[in-house]
Amino acid sequence: MERLRTLTAKLTGHPHWCAAGLGGIAACGFQPLGLWPLTLIAAALLIELVARADSWKRAALVGWVFGLAHFTLGNNWIATSFTYQAKMPGWLGWVGVVLISAYIAVYPALGSAAAWSLAKIWRNRVADPETSRRFIGLALVPGWIVSEWLRSWVFTGFAWNPLGAVLLGPYDAQGLALLAPWTGTYGLSGIAVALAAALRFAARQGGRSLGLCAAGFAALAALMHLPARYLPPQQGGISVTLVQPDIRQEVINDPAWYETNFRKTAALSTPAKQGQHRLVLWPESGIPDYLREGYGTWHYQSTTFAADPALARLRVAKVIGPRALLISGSVDLVMQNGEAVAARNVATAINDRGEIVASYAKAHLVPYGEYLALRWLLEPLGVTRLVPGAMDFLPGPGPRSFDFGRWGKAGVQVCYEIVFSGQVVDRTDRPDFLFNPTNDGWFGAWGPPQHLAQARLRAIEEGLPVLRATTTGISAIIDADGIVRRHLPRHTAGRIDSHIPYAHPPTLFAQVGNLLPLLWALAIAVLTPVAFRRMRR
Repeated sequence: MERLRTLTAKLTGHPHWCAAGLGGIAACGFQPLGLWPLTLIAAALLIELVARADSWKRAALVGWVFGLAHFTLGNNWIATSFTYQAKMPGWLGWVGVVLISAYIAVYPALGSAAAWSLAKIWRNRVADPETSRRFIGLALVPGWIVSEWLRSWVFTGFAWNPLGAVLLGPYDAQGLALLAPWTGTYGLSGIAVALAAALRFAARQGGRSLGLCAAGFAALAALMHLPARYLPPQQGGISVTLVQPDIRQEVINDPAWYETNFRKTAALSTPAKQGQHRLVLWPESGIPDYLREGYGTWHYQSTTFAADPALARLRVAKVIGPRALLISGSVDLVMQNGEAVAARNVATAINDRGEIVASYAKAHLVPYGEYLALRWLLEPLGVTRLVPGAMDFLPGPGPRSFDFGRWGKAGVQVCYEIVFSGQVVDRTDRPDFLFNPTNDGWFGAWGPPQHLAQARLRAIEEGLPVLRATTTGISAIIDADGIVRRHLPRHTAGRIDSHIPYAHPPTLFAQVGNLLPLLWALAIAVLTPVAFRRMRR
């Protein structure tokens, strides 16, 4: 035990270097590595560093350095996206990763500073400095919950990789994420911090506490890989064909490849049975043609199918066949005085007569991907957005549900919109399922599995199945328990013919939203001093 304390003292003797190392180690708990015990160990040592800080400012600095390393490694896929454009050098991608991480590291810094300050308040109330320091990990729980919630919406938000995602099991298991309907994802992150705090407490106590902690973590490891009970076969559910054409990022935006790419997607979409009622799902950028009238001939000629959007829609209808409905990613233009001034990243529903029956415009746009923030400053410096074209994309109004009759009521979230906990469903008009068309082809090796994990969390939170159609993978049918029923791996062209899993009744989170984890944070912050007082009696 004394050796453990000596080792801990040496590790924490250089808090900033130690925090940087711990941040990188903690990122290994996310997909594709999935080494969640490393995340909990690193978080336990982060708590120790915060506890040893002599002011809230020092605690904040420790949290910021931890976050800088943590997000730099976890978000390395952002650097890969820079390799798919020619206007900026590829090495600038790593500069971008570090700069983005330097910003979002502010939130672990806020959480750490809040934990240190809250522990000080507790110390004043219980008059027991050693107790408050020993249990500072509990103070980090509400601090982390609130900081992740803030990260999800401040300055449009960047909610990627909440800490709770490491508690999600493999494809056929929920892991500790089975608690998400009652905690939300940010509450699940609080549970991850609480587990780390328990680990730190056991290490400090030694003896029986350490043994009990080891047994608890062994049970957690078993739970993480315990296959969940599958729902009954969906013989009466809505038939669905989910298409993954494996169109690589190098050619997806090249007009010379538009027709080839379309034909590849179409070939994977033909009906298995003639006249079958089915829903066909194509990924983001699934249709290169402009589908609406009124854009001007030269806009249509820049795509694939002559200069007639009606013919383009009829061609799509012929591909899917009678009694089918297609939902696919596409692009709409925003016209002003006969000129295109902006665009919208949309998911368009087309019936078997070639009619547009619904359209959803992406609301959470990717900064510097789909629009260039501070364009007046950055464009003269040679900085541009990653998606080709000079026009910025405009956001849509937010979550909406579309009632397609026999094809069900669909909610749509385009690409990385699905990572925003509590922001994916119209709570006044609950859908039967969520459709998530996306292009993960520029997300490198780490981005797609992380993206899938977060889509699974949305399914568990909301009690809704999530259907993902991606250009290069990972496409999947996820049931309302977050279990991946069927999937297509990366860089595989194929289709999934199945049925849409049934939704659960609205979960507590589906009814309350992110107020739920905030209430958990408040309860912990208020009730912990009461527990301290009772422990001293």
